[in-house]
Amino acid sequence: MNKLWIVTFETFLRQVKSWSFVMLLLGPFLMFGITMGAGYLGAMTGTSSEKIAIISDNQQLRTGFIKSNSDDVDKKITEKSVATKKMNKNKLVGYLILKADKQKVSAQYVGTRALGSNQKGRINNYLVATQQQLNFANAKLSPNQTKSLQQQPVLKQTVQKKTGTANLAKKISFWVTVIMVYIILITYTTITAQEIASEKGTKIMEIIFSSTTAGKYFLGKVFGVLLVILTQILVYLIGGWGGYVYAQHASLTKNFMTQYHTLINSVLRNLLSINLIYLLLGVVIYTILAAFSGALVSKAEDAPKAAQPVIMLNMIAFFVTFPFQNNIDSIVPKILSYVPFLSSYFMPLRIINNDASGVEIVISILVLLASIFLLATYIGKIYQGLMLQTDDSSFWKRFKRGLSYNK
Repeated sequence: MNKLWIVTFETFLRQVKSWSFVMLLLGPFLMFGITMGAGYLGAMTGTSSEKIAIISDNQQLRTGFIKSNSDDVDKKITEKSVATKKMNKNKLVGYLILKADKQKVSAQYVGTRALGSNQKGRINNYLVATQQQLNFANAKLSPNQTKSLQQQPVLKQTVQKKTGTANLAKKISFWVTVIMVYIILITYTTITAQEIASEKGTKIMEIIFSSTTAGKYFLGKVFGVLLVILTQILVYLIGGWGGYVYAQHASLTKNFMTQYHTLINSVLRNLLSINLIYLLLGVVIYTILAAFSGALVSKAEDAPKAAQPVIMLNMIAFFVTFPFQNNIDSIVPKILSYVPFLSSYFMPLRIINNDASGVEIVISILVLLASIFLLATYIGKIYQGLMLQTDDSSFWKRFKRGLSYNK
């Protein structure tokens, strides 16, 4: 057992010390940092460029507008001359002149570019509401008459949830899940296959097999890669949580996080659930198959080709999910959610769409665990025969000879 863990930790340490792993681990955080830094610099160079100034001789009219549109207004500027200077220095996008007499409310906008549709809509809404108040005052209506004129129509809507039709949160969860599973599987199946294939045909393998069993050595290699995967997932979870908390308070992202708080939380609940177990078990079974694929190459120089069969299988599973993203309740995804190598894609999709019961999830996981155990046990038995093949025979001959070896 000690030799098993020696191989495990030796494989783990060799992988985590590599520059490729470091860049793989830090890549998302570097991209996030660069994006936030660029956004921050952009915000610093144009701090006031998105705001307008409100100019008016009627202080009540100006104050009322600022209260209803405070985010878009530079409150300090009260004079047209100051606003013009700021605008010429590109520190203000424009200014709005508000006027009101006994009969009419009017506004004039002067700026370096046209008002956005949202901003223009808010200005119009304020002008309409203010003009309506002025009209009521000039009409000298009674309170009941004023109340009657203020009645607004009511629109009610009832949304029926339709099975198999994903809402926005489910669609986002779908794409994030399948892409995350696909990328992680592609990455680590390649790493595992090359890790095994690089030792193919070397004399050191004969020495290793004379001191420990091939099964233990094989499991040690697989466990080492799995520790690397767990390390990456753990770092991403901790870093992702830190990024989420930061985004809630950062000035650049605070409004976005507040506006889409419900949507973001729904997506996170779909991802940080039992779907993580399917991700991990999917990586395990693909890693074992990748180790088998790496052991089948004829020599160490063929290591870059070792992962191709497993990558092809992963690509097939990835692309097969697309037709069912809005039809997850059909019989095909139900069946495929129990099939090893495919269930890591399809069962999470069913879970996201609330299409799988607890019993179905348990059965799917048990089938996947049983498949992992049987595959690992069998490949461990034939591993020595696979690794010690050094001839240049065809792939199928090596495959058949490896399957026939059982020690």
